[in-house]
Amino acid sequence: MAATILITGANGTVGGDLTAELANHGVKIRAGVRSKLRARNIVAYEPELVEMDLARPDTFPDALYGIEQLFLLTPFTGGTTEIVQNLVNAAKAAGVSHIVRLSAYGADAEPGITLGRWHRAEEKIIQESGIPVTILRPNGFFQNFAEIDGRSIKTQNAIYSPVTVGKASFVDTRDIAAVAAKALTEPGHEGKIYEITGPEAISYTEIAEQLSTVTGRTISFVPVPEEAVRDGMVAAGAPEALADALVELFQLYEAGYAGRVLPTVEEITGKPARTFAQYAADYAAAFS
Repeated sequence: MAATILITGANGTVGGDLTAELANHGVKIRAGVRSKLRARNIVAYEPELVEMDLARPDTFPDALYGIEQLFLLTPFTGGTTEIVQNLVNAAKAAGVSHIVRLSAYGADAEPGITLGRWHRAEEKIIQESGIPVTILRPNGFFQNFAEIDGRSIKTQNAIYSPVTVGKASFVDTRDIAAVAAKALTEPGHEGKIYEITGPEAISYTEIAEQLSTVTGRTISFVPVPEEAVRDGMVAAGAPEALADALVELFQLYEAGYAGRVLPTVEEITGKPARTFAQYAADYAAAFS
């Protein structure tokens, strides 16, 4: 009987893409979701749905029962170290034999940035648990431009950011999912750390130009002060610590420290990483 893989955050962006990737290869999936009613985006792939609230460790044992491999994704909020510790403890008790952890690009940098330090602390929890682990450290996601900037692109023909000249090797979450799927279904990835980037470093101005081509409208990049970005995030409900950490990430982008291009996607999957132009064409409806 084929082993079942548990995906936490299965109805999110990376989790959803991984659910699709594994399902398309006939892998048995248990999808951990906070509410089955909010899992409409993945039901077509027929995963076994299990309600799993990461803030409630009492929901972990049922979700982990009979699971050998775990894709561990936690919310992008900061302050999730306790969640990771509780989940790793439950995974160990359940006999999980391999964890694939979604971390972040540059998590091991010293002194690094706040987001990286948060992720590195959580990586260490898993590494010190004794459960074999594969760590994925992707750069920023293409999909964030639809999810975060999509409204301003559609209604104002504009992308707003404090990153004026810096370039980053953003990556498609479908490529992250493809790497994760290989790590979960093929031997030899235990103990490995994979930094994952797209095939090019690209600026916000270049992103606006490519979206203009796809949409047939002039999309402009509009620089905004860091403080305005921070205040906007806090006003929208983001915790101040998270807003500060994201501004720090934008500073890293502006300085060019996220521009390195790596061949990881092609080396692991056998297929080249998608370009931003490919992503924009595939997601054109999100910007129109």
